[in-house]
Amino acid sequence: MTRIRIREFHDDDLDGVVRLWWEVRSTVDQPVYSLAEVTASCREDHAVVAVRGDRIVAAAVGRAAHAQGWVVFFGISEDARSENVSGALLDALERKMAPLGLSTLSVLMPEGGRLGLLTSNGFQLRYGLRYLERQMPVQRRELDLLKDVGGRVLPRHLWENVAGMRHEKQLLEERLVAPLAEPDLADRYGVVPPHAVMLFGPPGTGKTTFAKAVASRLDWPFVEVFPSRLGDAGSGMAASLRNVFERIEQLEHAVVFIDEVEEIASQRRGDPPSPTQGVTNELLKIVADFRDREGQLLICATNFVRALDAAFLRHGRFDYVLPIGLPDAEAREAIWRRYVPGEISESIDFGVLVAESDGLTPADIEYAARRASQEALARVLRAEGAVLETDRTQLDTADYRAALEVTRATVSEEEQSAFSEDIETLARL
Repeated sequence: MTRIRIREFHDDDLDGVVRLWWEVRSTVDQPVYSLAEVTASCREDHAVVAVRGDRIVAAAVGRAAHAQGWVVFFGISEDARSENVSGALLDALERKMAPLGLSTLSVLMPEGGRLGLLTSNGFQLRYGLRYLERQMPVQRRELDLLKDVGGRVLPRHLWENVAGMRHEKQLLEERLVAPLAEPDLADRYGVVPPHAVMLFGPPGTGKTTFAKAVASRLDWPFVEVFPSRLGDAGSGMAASLRNVFERIEQLEHAVVFIDEVEEIASQRRGDPPSPTQGVTNELLKIVADFRDREGQLLICATNFVRALDAAFLRHGRFDYVLPIGLPDAEAREAIWRRYVPGEISESIDFGVLVAESDGLTPADIEYAARRASQEALARVLRAEGAVLETDRTQLDTADYRAALEVTRATVSEEEQSAFSEDIETLARL
């Protein structure tokens, strides 16, 4: 079946939106706004559509009133409901309307309408009315500032998209997400919401993915600070770092992420001091300052936790030092299923692929899957008299196993052993 794609509304889409409006009108989700209002907003306000081939299968139309946005039409054809387009469609409309500086995005639904597609995408039901709204992650006054510091609002559902890794997700949910998302509940139990967290583990194990997932789960803007872009000289880096964090402090909420933090937090030693000692000292002060902030979380990640200056790992700096290891069996299967074409998935022995990819990072598995696909396509193209448009995809388990045989693991056994030792000696859960 042709893949669904989401794009902005074009004038020649109007007939398709009208057809969809009439289709939805006959269901319990019948539109609140008239067809005339919907078509007017398509032309004059904001609209996005989901398209399969040339056919519009879903649409979201919005209108702004002062600081509040209204969804005047949100319709999905019955044959597209099973393909989970609702979240991506609403996110696309939100991104299109975000420059208007809206504080909320609201929806009116008819009595008896199905609310699941909205409540599962961040809208909250206001009792007494069939009225739903979703808070905009960034307020108008913060738009330019967020852009200035290189921040962005990530798509929702990134948390749910991290398959497997149950232990790691549970740690992050209990230690980070819940206390920050439910501060009153945390206060009732005497739990202080975290301010700074260190993630460590071998390269390619998904530390950045987890940091983004936490931001998505909290629905906070994500701001990544790149050590390599802070400046050339040691003093220049320290001043740049301080300047970046002073601007970030003006945001109401933010997850601030520094990857490969060992570049600016390595052990201080030597006489004279190393060129980066000044920025290391500055980062220590910034981490301390973060402990006085509400509504912001600093996440640092490192592949070499042993290389960090000892001061970073003392109690009182980072609330938690959490290990992120190689994907477990459930996660590896989810990664394989992401890259194996859906039409052949039933014929693939995922159990074999999961077992034979033990010890590989997500990037390693992606490489093997893509290599298998490329080799299979090349084989078909080279075949004499090959027909490119065929009903059968010539790709099977053996192709993926062959790709695995030539895929080198990013993380060596020695690195895995060292990681296990670091968990015992340095992790703080």
